[in-house]
Amino acid sequence: MSGGRFGKLLDSRLFRFCVIGFSNFLIITVTVFVMMSGFSIDSRVTNICAYTLANISSFYWNKRWVFKSKGGNVWQEIFWFLVAYLCAVGLQFAFFTMLISWLDVNEYLAQFLGMFVFGTVNFLMNKFVTFKTTLE
Repeated sequence: MSGGRFGKLLDSRLFRFCVIGFSNFLIITVTVFVMMSGFSIDSRVTNICAYTLANISSFYWNKRWVFKSKGGNVWQEIFWFLVAYLCAVGLQFAFFTMLISWLDVNEYLAQFLGMFVFGTVNFLMNKFVTFKTTLE
């Protein structure tokens, strides 16, 4: 990337993670809309399906572009990525369930708000656990 603050921002790991996060947002949003509105599937089932689809895409892009993992044991990275995913989706799902069950928040809004919980936990775990030994 070119020099300067803008170049450093575009080359930053956090920025790249946000770009992948936005693509995951699109995957999740489309999945939620299609499953809930198009097929009337329960919001909890929809939630798990949407995050699982996004996670498959996320592993590839986080490994190759965000954290630029070139070495290491891919099976070990997959294992820790799944652990990070399960922690992030577990906390997100608890937050989502609390919003709709206890606070009577709209299911679509709760899905949206849960993405912030998921993204924060997922980034921190992948940075400090999954790809910690292969960082550039």
